Amino acid sequence: MIIDDDPYIVNLLDNYFRKEGYATHKLIKGKPAIPLIQKTHFDLILCDVRLPDIDGTELLLHIRKLSPDSAVIMMTAYAEIQTAVNSIKSGAFDYITKPIHPDIINDLIKKAIKSKKAQITLDTDDFITGNCVKMQKLIEQAKLVAPTDMSVLIQGETGSGKEYVARMIHNQSKRRKKKFIAIDCGAIPKELANSELFGHVKGSFTGAISDKKGYFEHANGGTIFLDEIGNLSYETQVKLLRAIQYKVITRVGDTKSIPVDLRFIAATNSNLKDEARQGSFREDLYHRINEFKLELPPLRDRGDDIILFAYAFLEKANQDLNKSVKGFDNDVKKAFKNYFWYGNLRELKNVVKRSALIAKDDLITASCLPEEIINENLNSSIAIKQTTGLNLREAAQVAEKATIENLLKEVNNNKSETARLLGIDRKTLYNKIKELGIE
Repeated sequence: MIIDDDPYIVNLLDNYFRKEGYATHKLIKGKPAIPLIQKTHFDLILCDVRLPDIDGTELLLHIRKLSPDSAVIMMTAYAEIQTAVNSIKSGAFDYITKPIHPDIINDLIKKAIKSKKAQITLDTDDFITGNCVKMQKLIEQAKLVAPTDMSVLIQGETGSGKEYVARMIHNQSKRRKKKFIAIDCGAIPKELANSELFGHVKGSFTGAISDKKGYFEHANGGTIFLDEIGNLSYETQVKLLRAIQYKVITRVGDTKSIPVDLRFIAATNSNLKDEARQGSFREDLYHRINEFKLELPPLRDRGDDIILFAYAFLEKANQDLNKSVKGFDNDVKKAFKNYFWYGNLRELKNVVKRSALIAKDDLITASCLPEEIINENLNSSIAIKQTTGLNLREAAQVAEKATIENLLKEVNNNKSETARLLGIDRKTLYNKIKELGIE
């Protein structure tokens, strides 16, 4: 958004940035910007300090409140530099003095956008906070619990960013200078889990040719992140409970207790509370790891953020593939918003990269999308007629069931392939089949 009472400057910048591939919106007054910002997200706002209907610094305060993720660059005359400096203290990214040179301001804009992305992605290129209220609230809660030593349970679907949140908690804790070790409990063979987590001594089993430290000893003093903790065996759960409760571990084949000082963060894509009640997960362990729970919203519940994420992934795909795709046509944006996103951000990233590779023009079109997304959008149109009178959750389940059934039919009931196409693991797929009554 470009805001300046000088039409010449507004048109100069508007023409220049449109040629550079930016989508722009121009205003010669400040107050009309307020309702626009409430409706539309702007990555960057160029705002003059002197406006005819509102002071630029006052407008800046409105922008910071309504759209904290928008970067703001203030434009000012040389004599007003102190005002511009004060505006930076109020939250502006930077300022530029007139006369305006588009090339100079273009470099500044690139730095501003890069800086904003760095703030919202933190330690991983694959996760963006976005503007979703639920996600913003979760980040606030994560920052609140980070300085404590409370055990945290992060609940969310596959690919929704559980490890990102765990890393953020670690990086804002008193243990941030120590190790953060992430363990995918679903990827460790059950017979080796105790050895991998707690270590073993030489000769304790076939293949144990020397003493070995486990992940817990390697992470001592730092944070250990147990992803998909529900996949651990009952025996391993018992040892894990002891480690959390008494802060000691015992290597496989040994009797000596080894003290460990760790922060525990666990994650799951299933309902551990129900599993504890059913006896498939230890209830005492559940309460130990659930001192503070964070629930990540799935991508499909994050509204317009889906398009924000898609553009971020497109930029990365362009870099990786040496392409210059500029965006998505309206049909694709609609399809993205309608799709269920079983694999969440991970699936979206893969879809965008694949589509960017296939795209022949400046925009990704529906013909670039995988069949499952196109088919689900067709099914959604049919399902709308079938779901009249249902609540939102019931309607979503109808569409979800239809998608899984169609995919199972296409791959001759191959559940491994179905799970791969949906971007979820086999356990999640089996849970969905049982939950939705799919035969």
